Parts: sequence; C-alpha cells; structure tokens
Amino acid sequence: MNVATKVKKDIRQFSLNELIDLFEAMGEKKFRAKQVNEWLWLKGVRSFDEMTNLSKNLREQLKEQFVINALEVDTVQKSKDGTIKSRFRLHDGHLIEGVLIPADDRMTACVSSQVGCSLTCKFCATGQMDRLRNLNADEIFDQVMMLNEQSEMHYQQPLSNIVYMGMGEPLLNYKNVMKSVERLTAPDGLDMSPRRLTISTVGIAKMIRKLADDGAKFNLALSLHAANDTKRNQIMPINEQNSLDMLAEALQYFYERNKRWIYFEYILFNNFNDSIQDAHELADFCKHVPCKVNIIEYNTVAGTGMHKAKEKKLEIFQQTLLDRNVRVTVRRSRGKDIDAACGQLANK
Repeated sequence: MNVATKVKKDIRQFSLNELIDLFEAMGEKKFRAKQVNEWLWLKGVRSFDEMTNLSKNLREQLKEQFVINALEVDTVQKSKDGTIKSRFRLHDGHLIEGVLIPADDRMTACVSSQVGCSLTCKFCATGQMDRLRNLNADEIFDQVMMLNEQSEMHYQQPLSNIVYMGMGEPLLNYKNVMKSVERLTAPDGLDMSPRRLTISTVGIAKMIRKLADDGAKFNLALSLHAANDTKRNQIMPINEQNSLDMLAEALQYFYERNKRWIYFEYILFNNFNDSIQDAHELADFCKHVPCKVNIIEYNTVAGTGMHKAKEKKLEIFQQTLLDRNVRVTVRRSRGKDIDAACGQLANK
C-alpha cells in the first residue's frame, strides 16, 4: 500500500507569532523561534544547516517538518557597462530574472513579481510570455537578498534602491508584493527605507487607490508611454479599462495620502509618441499631480515592429517638457547587450 508523501510547508510562510506557537508545541523555548526568524529574514539564509546557533538535533527536526523553497541562481550575465542579470530558478522549476544596476553611487535591484506577464504590452518582451503564476513574498525577498550579495561581492557596497520593474505587473500580485515590501523594510529584514523602494505599474486605477488606502509609503511609478487614450490603447491594452482620466484621479488620490511625487515612465518610440504634440499632451497630463518624468530609451524587442526615437527628437521632446516646467530626466539604457534593459526580460 502506497502512503502519500506529506507535503512540507515552507517555514517562511509563518509569521513570528506562528513560529513561536510551533516551537512551543515542539517543546522548544520561544527564543528559538526568534533565532530562526532572524536567520530567515535578517540574514537571508536559504538552508537550515546555515542556522549555526541551533543544535544539530533541532536543525534535523526542522528539515523533517519544513522546507525553505529558496531561489537558486541558474545563469548570470555581466554587461560591459557593469549591469548584472541573473536568471533564478524557483523551487517548482519556473524561471524569472532580476537585474543589478550600478550607477554612480547607487546600486539598484530590479526584481520580478510574476513568472511571465498577462498584460501583452506591445513593446515588451515579457508581455509576449504567458503569466504562469505569481511569486510568493519570500521569492521576491530572495531576489533582493541575492542581488544584494552580488552588489557587495562585485562592487563592495550594499543595495541602495529596489525597483519592482522586472517581469510581471506588481499590482496584480498585490498581497505578495506588499508582504515583500514589509519584509524588506522591517528592522528584522533588510531594513530598507520605503523611500528607496519603487513599485512600477502599467496603471490599474482601483489598485492604486488600494495602495493609498493601505498607507503605502514607497514610491509609485506609472508606465505611461502615451498621454492620450487612442495611442495608449494601441500599445497597452490595459488602458481600455483604465483610461487616463481614471488613472489621473487614482494618482491624485494616492498623492493626497502619500505626499510622494509620482514618477511617469515614458519610452520614446520612433514616429509614434515622440512628436512635439505628444510632449505637450504629456505636459498637460503632468498637471494632475506633482510628478517627475523619466524618458526611457527603447530597447528593441524582436517582433514588435517598434524602434527607439531618433536622438534629435528626444532632445526636442525633452526641451519641450522643460519649457513647460516639467521635471524630466533621460534614462539611458543599461545592460541592453545582455537583454537586461527595460522591457527585455524574457528568460533569454
């Protein structure tokens, strides 16, 4: 007679209070649970054997009852500009990507929130993939910790910023993303200031409002890419249910409660959204809320038929915004030679 194998639970799914209850049921002291919690979240260990201040017997008990479904590094590529892209393998075999971006005195981790994406933005490589599943909070946390290890190893400094701009739409994995933020900003986690975290969304109005209601203190970036509905509908189908007017109201609601400037991400596409009129439409949209515009170079993705704007047009576009008193920065692509730049993550 075959006996079904008991599925072990990931110990990182339990809160500290739940761990305390579990340990007391095992006949262990309360402080042992706190030690394990510190190993998991403060030190980011990925195996029970690394918990060296626990007895060997207790470590064996933990291995018998629980697992740590940690990420593993599958492949690492380093760009000529210093950017490092890592493909991570999840416990169930799925693959995701994260990127370490060095720039001046900033070390930024760009992390994924889903395996694939369901939103089919025309210009994005990830959007050509199916969404296979959401990432758990600990899987997002693992990406950050592993990219932090790379930062310290290669650049002798820890991460300064975290951006949720990798694979997937963070606000369609709301619960896990918010839990990961909690762990990354907790004193017994990475203890990162919320002001150094940025969540990037294509624009889901009701979820932006929920962020505001839930007291989010991190930065919010909106992938805008067109400031009129006709053009935005063409490249971002999500806009058909989340019009610019709806987004403007949601962003105003968020700002009223958060008091943090909004970032507008605007990829400049050749002969699509790079005209002077497009710049004026963007400037008009910027009136809705205190904001900063990041103009982003497009990184070619096969099969999209889209290309980056000419340099002269970029300069005119930027100057038009400046003349309209819009705060604007041009973000040059990093890591495009290893398909690590904005919109290129697709497990290649």
